[in-house]
Amino acid sequence: MSEPAATPVPAASVPAPVPVEQLRFAMPPAHATADEERVHRKERLAGALRLFGEYGYEEGVSGHLTARDPQYPDCFWVNPFGAPFDGIAPQDLILVNGDGQVVQGRFHVNQAAFAVHAQVHRARPDVVAVAHTHSLHGRALSALGELIEPITQEACAFYESHALYDAYTGVVVDEDEGRRIASALGGHKAIILRNHGLLTVGDSVDAAAWWFLTMERSCQVQLAARAAGKPVLIEHRDAVATREQLGSDLVAWINYQPLWQRISRTF
Repeated sequence: MSEPAATPVPAASVPAPVPVEQLRFAMPPAHATADEERVHRKERLAGALRLFGEYGYEEGVSGHLTARDPQYPDCFWVNPFGAPFDGIAPQDLILVNGDGQVVQGRFHVNQAAFAVHAQVHRARPDVVAVAHTHSLHGRALSALGELIEPITQEACAFYESHALYDAYTGVVVDEDEGRRIASALGGHKAIILRNHGLLTVGDSVDAAAWWFLTMERSCQVQLAARAAGKPVLIEHRDAVATREQLGSDLVAWINYQPLWQRISRTF
């Protein structure tokens, strides 16, 4: 006796796609007032400093992150002299004017921060934030007096988009040296200061912080690859194309958001 034919099982219906307009994707916020933008920049600056402290970029009292004030563009917010990165809150930041004087806050400013950052902010009105600390691998590569090579996808973001300041005369405390560094930076997103370390800029705190983070890692990868053998360079055309894909401040801002979401929980 033959078995009865199996009852066909209807195919499961495929869920309808979510309309694109209902999907969320974070973009840089626009604030209606200078006060709102100031609060935003100070929060992001404090968060970036905490991240840098967490990653070990702090070396004594060296290292500074700055953000231009949205109402007073000749002034910038900066971490106070001698304060540990990992505990900085927005209310700890100090506002410094174009003469290196503290105009808001309770702490001193490191004159090395003023000498370099003020000149970069002055030379680059498009720049909102500047990041410079004495990170380990950035200093190591700077001691070789070399640029970052296009050996990884991430490194290509800096291809023909960063410079080398090929001089070292001691701690930067005078404005002339700061002007020379700003001139060497030109229109780039980053510069390697020989025997000193890295400096990055961006049109937001998030972008400047991300460029520093990924530049430091690119230095680490380059040093490790060279220690292991002879790195293979990405072809010029492909490096340029990758830079165009990954090298904008908007892409940097997007890449930074997971880090911001995590560090903002510590406030």
